Amino acid sequence: MSAEQVAGALESGMTVGIGGWGSRRKPMALVSAILRSPVRDLTIVSYGGPDVGMLCAAGKVRKVVAPFVTLDTIPLEPHFRRARQAGEIEFAEYDEGMFMFGLLAGAHRLPFLPTRAGMGSDVMRVNPGLRTVRSPYEDGEELVAVPALTMDVALIHMNRADARGNAQYLGPDPYFDDLYAKAATRCYVSCERIVDTADLLKEGPVQSLLISRAMVTGVVEAPGGAGFTSCEPDYGRDEERQRRYVETGVVD
Repeated sequence: MSAEQVAGALESGMTVGIGGWGSRRKPMALVSAILRSPVRDLTIVSYGGPDVGMLCAAGKVRKVVAPFVTLDTIPLEPHFRRARQAGEIEFAEYDEGMFMFGLLAGAHRLPFLPTRAGMGSDVMRVNPGLRTVRSPYEDGEELVAVPALTMDVALIHMNRADARGNAQYLGPDPYFDDLYAKAATRCYVSCERIVDTADLLKEGPVQSLLISRAMVTGVVEAPGGAGFTSCEPDYGRDEERQRRYVETGVVD
């Protein structure tokens, strides 16, 4: 598929999960295509970075669900911050561990998962909709019941993929891209390069084959498609482009 075809498959009001982490391996080519499309009123689920900031700045977002929205070397994403402080978006802020359990619950088609993360913190105060449950076993421990983070669509960027949707990361961290793919009704993968299936194992070990074709609706070959965020080992974060984005709100 093309990035434009992916954006054209989205509808206003959808919940869209975006993989990567902060300013690392974000599907920026797909996000840019959404910016050029008419969709709006989106709920974005993300370990947030410039993906969230760009969509907020463009008025595409109704709600963000995230543990943070950061550019890593710039601690707080400024365009998300402005939208949040202006009251233009809703925000559900979870602890990082709670967010992971929400993705796990969605991936396993469970309504929620219990966790200690968030207990005793202001996460419960700022998210009054969260509930707790008690263990049915002897200890009767009270735990946070993190609701499943389910999505209409997930967008992720990988280093390599084949044309059927098997996709591979080659960097130091898979992040949680496989959970986004499993927790979404549809998943679209952009990649640095499409290769033959047999060549995936020449690129990296079998453990690096993070995404199965069974999870994937469409594949987009997008060299540099995570830029300016990093996509190790293909390229690092372009700090100069990131600074220009902070100043202008535009990715050049």
